[in-house]
Amino acid sequence: MGALTPQVFAAEVARLSGPGFGPDAPVALAVSGGADSLALMALAADAFGPNAHVLSVDHGLRAEAAAECTMVAGLAQALGLPHRTLTISVATGGDMQARARAARYAAMGDWCRANGISRLLTAHHADDQAETLLMRLARGSGLAGLSGIRPLAGIEGLSVLRPLLGRRRGELAAIVAGRGWVPADDPSNRDSRFDRTAARQLLKGARWLNPGRLAASAAHLAEAEAALAWAAERAFATRSDRRGPNLWLDPEGLPAELRRRLLADGLLAFGHRADGPALARLLARLEAGGTGTLGPVQAGVKNGRWRLRPARPRR
Repeated sequence: MGALTPQVFAAEVARLSGPGFGPDAPVALAVSGGADSLALMALAADAFGPNAHVLSVDHGLRAEAAAECTMVAGLAQALGLPHRTLTISVATGGDMQARARAARYAAMGDWCRANGISRLLTAHHADDQAETLLMRLARGSGLAGLSGIRPLAGIEGLSVLRPLLGRRRGELAAIVAGRGWVPADDPSNRDSRFDRTAARQLLKGARWLNPGRLAASAAHLAEAEAALAWAAERAFATRSDRRGPNLWLDPEGLPAELRRRLLADGLLAFGHRADGPALARLLARLEAGGTGTLGPVQAGVKNGRWRLRPARPRR
């Protein structure tokens, strides 16, 4: 992989955006003030100029956050980029990081829709990908989870692009240092209560764990997931039969993972997205010739086929 120049960066954004993306198309940047997102802002400034709109989010969780947003605003102004600070509130306790992330995307999504921008760029990189893979391995995730962070995702109605996903953290830090910028330091990145911190420390302390290679493994798994999704789509198209309120599914001869996905797609046809454990329990019942109810769907077996239909209302 060659040097990360503004031209290379712009080409990757265009590739992820697909046909119809031009150099004058507006994009939004998620910039917290950390080294990774400052590198994103520097590259986007050179690649897109004032068509790159910088968004910073103050969660109200740290006293330093407002000053960090102000710092980003000053750097953006010096680059000639428009900047907006979005202030949100996130309750403490529980899985605070996950809730803060969801609230952050929701706020940026609302702003982008209000301003006619459909693409949001984030600074996720290969080291983030490696950490994510380790975390999901520890949780026993399936293939979709082990695919890690996607270079292109739909979140809050936006196209979220990660054009730096193939790059290493050190490369991005060098871009920031070359500008003479001092990035913000978020102490939560060193908080041992969080799984990501533990994964980061493991990567630092184990030389045999190469973040770049782990990120490559996640990319290979993502390709396998895409292939399975393609096969599952075709299996549902050829092995499902809707007759009145009943949906019949034919799992005969399918590998285990495609049977699981066939059932999941059948439940989706009734508007129910099942979580992994619940789906596994229902699948086990059907494969044993039994019946089961999951959400609004009652499932059973007849002549080797699965019958899905609306469940009877509970009294």
